[in-house]
Amino acid sequence: MKGIVITEYIEFVEDTFGFDIAQQMIEGAKLHNDGVYTSVGTYDSSELVKMVMNLSKHTKVEVPELLKAYGNHLFSRFASLYPHFFHDDLKIFDFIEQVDNYIHVEVRKLYPDAELPSVATIKREDDLIEIIYSSKRKFGDFAHGLLLGAVSYFKENITIQKEILVEDGSQVRFTLKRIT
Repeated sequence: MKGIVITEYIEFVEDTFGFDIAQQMIEGAKLHNDGVYTSVGTYDSSELVKMVMNLSKHTKVEVPELLKAYGNHLFSRFASLYPHFFHDDLKIFDFIEQVDNYIHVEVRKLYPDAELPSVATIKREDDLIEIIYSSKRKFGDFAHGLLLGAVSYFKENITIQKEILVEDGSQVRFTLKRIT
C-alpha cells in the first residue's frame, strides 16, 4: 500500500477525532514502525487495517463506516493533490471509467510496485454505470467511500448501490444511478 493512503488516514483521524485519539490509535495498533510513514513509501496494508480496527475500538464507530468516511475524505484530498486528473468538463461516469485505464496506469509509472485494485466497468448507460471493484485487500467499504467522495466532488445527484459478489469482500459491484 502506498504511504500516501496511510499518511492521509492519520491526518484524517487527527482532523476528525483529534490528536489524542490518533495517538491512542497508533499506540494501540502496535505498528511495526511506531506509526512513522512517508507518503512515497510502500507498506503492508495490514498497518492500515490495524489502525482502523483500533480506531473503531476507541470511537465505537464500526469499521465499515470508518472506511467509508475515510474514502470520502481521501477523494477530496486526491482532487487537491492531483488536479491534472480532474478536468473541468469531466463527468463522474467518465472519471470512474478512467480509474483503471488512465489513473492507475499513471500511478504505476511513478510507483511500479503499487498494488492497485481493479475498477472495471461492466455496464454504462447515460444515467447508470456498474463497476466491479476487485482487490485482494478487500476494501470495498473504502471504495464505497471514494465513490461517495466522487459524487460529492462532481456535484451530481447519484445513488450508489453496493453488492458483495465474493463472500470475502474481494469483489464488489457498485451501481451508480443518476437521478434526474
